[in-house]
Amino acid sequence: MTDPIPARSFGSAKKSRWFAVGALVVAGGAFALIASGRIGNNLVYYWGPTQMEKAGQKAIGATIRLGGQVVPGSIHQDPSGRSLTFEVTDRHATVEVHSSGIPPQMFRAGIGVVVEGTMTKSGVFESNRLMVSHGSQYRPPKAGQTVDVQDQMKTTTGLAGEKIR
Repeated sequence: MTDPIPARSFGSAKKSRWFAVGALVVAGGAFALIASGRIGNNLVYYWGPTQMEKAGQKAIGATIRLGGQVVPGSIHQDPSGRSLTFEVTDRHATVEVHSSGIPPQMFRAGIGVVVEGTMTKSGVFESNRLMVSHGSQYRPPKAGQTVDVQDQMKTTTGLAGEKIR
């Protein structure tokens, strides 16, 4: 004869339910803490000028990475070299950018950029970080091959046809 399976005691079922309820309360409390901790202030949007334009008032004060191309003829640098004004476009919309700090060496008209900062009420994007986009087309020379630096620089997108010093 086999022994019957012992029935679970009423006390252990009650403990399991209280444990489950306690776990749900702790999880709900953690979720409420995260939600009330203004997690939205830590978000960084990545927009182009068209999305920035469509966002309207939502763009003001938010941390944004604005990507696009530098409009030729729009670059104006202050005499100290510490601030820069230029326009970024995606060919549908254009945003004026004021950037503080020294720009990267590759910065120039027509190049792709990503600027991080905030949109002001006056409609100017205040940037505290400026990054340039560039292709990864560098290929190391083969063993014994001499490198023509001038020729290598001409292969950089946007420099073709420019006189290199």
